[in-house]
Amino acid sequence: MKRLSKALEQRAGRGMSALRLDSIRYKMLFFAVVATIVPSFSTAWLSYLQNKSALTTKIRGDLVSMSGAVSRELDLWLKGNLYNLRIFTNSYEVTGNVDRDARSPRTNLSRLTDYLRSLQRKFPDDFDELVVVDAEGRTVATSAPTSRPLPLPADWRAQLRADNSVVGAPLPLDSGPTPTLVIAVPVPVPSGRFVGAFGARLKLGAVARIVKHSVPSPAGATFVTSPEGALLASSRTGMDRYLRDSVPPRTLTTLAAQDSGAVEYRGSDGENAVASSGQVPRLHWAVVSEVPSARAYQQVIHLRNVTIEVLLVLLAVIGAIAYFLSMLIVRPLNRLSQAASKVAAGDLAVELPVAGGGEVAFLTQVFNAMVVRLREKTEELERLSITDSLTGLLNRRRLMEELADEVKRSQRLEHTFAVLMVDVDHFKNYNDSFGHLAGDEVLVSVAKTLKEQTREVDSVARYGGEEFLVILPEGDLEEGVRVAERIRGAVGETKFHGRRLTVSIGVAEYPAHGETPDGLIAGADSALYDAKYGGRDRVVGAAPREKKETKAGAD
Repeated sequence: MKRLSKALEQRAGRGMSALRLDSIRYKMLFFAVVATIVPSFSTAWLSYLQNKSALTTKIRGDLVSMSGAVSRELDLWLKGNLYNLRIFTNSYEVTGNVDRDARSPRTNLSRLTDYLRSLQRKFPDDFDELVVVDAEGRTVATSAPTSRPLPLPADWRAQLRADNSVVGAPLPLDSGPTPTLVIAVPVPVPSGRFVGAFGARLKLGAVARIVKHSVPSPAGATFVTSPEGALLASSRTGMDRYLRDSVPPRTLTTLAAQDSGAVEYRGSDGENAVASSGQVPRLHWAVVSEVPSARAYQQVIHLRNVTIEVLLVLLAVIGAIAYFLSMLIVRPLNRLSQAASKVAAGDLAVELPVAGGGEVAFLTQVFNAMVVRLREKTEELERLSITDSLTGLLNRRRLMEELADEVKRSQRLEHTFAVLMVDVDHFKNYNDSFGHLAGDEVLVSVAKTLKEQTREVDSVARYGGEEFLVILPEGDLEEGVRVAERIRGAVGETKFHGRRLTVSIGVAEYPAHGETPDGLIAGADSALYDAKYGGRDRVVGAAPREKKETKAGAD
């Protein structure tokens, strides 16, 4: 057996010598030619399939992201308008006049109508008409020149009870000069009884603008339909085909069953398209983003043709490629060395391609994993450097940076913003009675309440000890006091060890109470002192700077 093996080795050696394959260079040339000629066409085909699969995954991911983004934007648009109606209806002109008995109806209706028309003038792009209706749906007052019934849904009272709001279906064009839908919120009155609703014909122009700016490429389209498939807006035609075109119910059913992915279907123009859909929760609208299949896969077809051309060129220049094969062996190691130098210099945005297999590929994978871990640790350290370890809020250093940025932005735009200084009442006594761990629980609870009662654009930070600071961009003193009262009420509902937790809050406005970060903090702190001095568990707005008096500190 050993003799046979030895004889085969000798014969193989003579054959390789005859082919001049005894050198490494010629061995590389031989294997390069074989590896290029034999799998050339099969490689091109496999490359085409793999690239098509990768491109399909990317296209579907983009479409799902696009339709989801538009759905979220439309949902936020609706919530914002409902929020505006709630703000409008909290005015005494609405609550007082609707809940008042009919002793002076002419005066009440006149004041209420004037109020609605003033709101209409302030929001001409959002609302076509503002209407107050009674408990039976009859129009009480309207911003329109002439009164007309508000087309509320048949189940509008049930919607108010379930969702505290009403959202109707898109109205046909014959119901007004512009596409609209009806929304409404209940009129809150101290007695708590249902006396009517504050409604509006909401213009749908914003829907067209949102869709217009959400176009998948290449040559794609995004459109919004009603639950029945009627077209509302399209990125191609805007609202020109509003309620005139429709999407077949079968298509909507297919898209709805996609399970958070994308599907390929035959579009209304008869061409195949790849599409994804999303649902707008309260509106029940369908948002569809699609790309024609021919255009979507044009890139991969071009890539397939280029691949075949490259393979043919490789056959012609195989000698040159073999000559450089020996150099290619050390290229991955050179890349690793260069990447390690970048990491050592502090550049963590390094990611090496993992090519081939073997030890070099494994080493490349380990290196990439190490860089990812370093990047994650660096990001974690950066996060910890700007947050308070106990509450998770911004720390004082980061707060001062954001406050300085907000002052500069407000100076440039000539806007106002509000600052809230929040202090936990009797916190030292609480610590002394129940211990520092219980005191920490109080701080964590107050921090959570502050985050829940403020917007995402607001900045909430732990200023020091039991004091917190809140920045309200674009807000004024009135809004700051309103938010502060909401915070105070929410904190006051919390009890710890049988004690009711309270806070005192001082509110200051830029630039009325300070034109610098320190000046604003001083103004809010002075107002906080007034709240403490006035008995705690209250909100106090800062006085104008010229009326401020020097005060001693308070607990």
